[in-house]
Amino acid sequence: MSEIALYRKYRPAQWDEVQGQDHVIKVLKGAIENDKVAHAYLFYGTRGTGKTTVARIFAREIGVSVNDVYEIDAASNRGIDDIRELRDAVNMLPLESPYKVYIIDEVHMLTKEAFNALLKTLEEPPKHVIFILATTELEKLPETVVSRCQTFTFKKPNHELLKQMVLDTAKKEGLKLESASADLIALLGDGSFRDTLGILQKLTAFSADKKITREEVEQIVGAPSTKLVNGVLSAIAEGKLAEGLADIHTAVEYNVDMKVYVKLILRKLRAVLLLRYAPEMTEKIVQDFTEEDAGLLKEYAEEKDSKLSSTALVALLEAYQQIGYSYIPQLPLELALIKLIGQDKR
Repeated sequence: MSEIALYRKYRPAQWDEVQGQDHVIKVLKGAIENDKVAHAYLFYGTRGTGKTTVARIFAREIGVSVNDVYEIDAASNRGIDDIRELRDAVNMLPLESPYKVYIIDEVHMLTKEAFNALLKTLEEPPKHVIFILATTELEKLPETVVSRCQTFTFKKPNHELLKQMVLDTAKKEGLKLESASADLIALLGDGSFRDTLGILQKLTAFSADKKITREEVEQIVGAPSTKLVNGVLSAIAEGKLAEGLADIHTAVEYNVDMKVYVKLILRKLRAVLLLRYAPEMTEKIVQDFTEEDAGLLKEYAEEKDSKLSSTALVALLEAYQQIGYSYIPQLPLELALIKLIGQDKR
């Protein structure tokens, strides 16, 4: 038998299980309690933030059975003929519920003609029909459609929330997970509950002893190694440009995602500055790193005149922002190092 995906296994089924979207849940619960359910909702947010999950819970909370909930993937059913079929179907009464709920995912993928057809249905829907449109790209929706819906923006979960989810899920699965491992998994999840659990799932398949170390995370998901990340920090701190550029070159050879690479460097540099200027936060900061890394970061923090400074942090932030626009992905990081270490003589 195939194993159930973790994101499906632990998909929230009740309001109190939904994390990070309290501002949405509060309004939807209030609408139900006050009998002011709208005929059309628009859920907007990046992937894996819980839009479809909340739509399903909402349908269940207003008394709609599974047989009267219809989920449509607009990426695959995007034409006018598909929407015409939907328009005909909505006129049929629910099978066993007070409403029929249509959840249209990736609604921005509909064609212009399909949107026009959908608009007519949104303007004058049957009383027994509720539409919940979900999208990751709000700007692609016609204003005429948006204006006929109650719009809710789903927030990307922050790093700490994702990390705690990883730790909680690992515990339920009987896994031994180091805090530093959970921290890296959460970072690689990039603000998506689903993607984060997908990474954890991948790791469980390769861990025979049920213990997942940070090194295993790096090896299995292709994240840059601790050595390569620390190498750039050391190059900046010690003014060794050639060594830093060599580490970047090695990362490229290993086909490392350059944005992830710089993100990990930024995370450690930020930790150095916090340890230096807010020592009372030491215990909280070091728990996100291995014992070896924590010791190294403390050493750097004690070097008051180090080039690991706010100036370096700003330069690396700028490099991170430029990576997506650079023809050579590693170039912004290379230029940042040349500037910081002071060997740009021209």
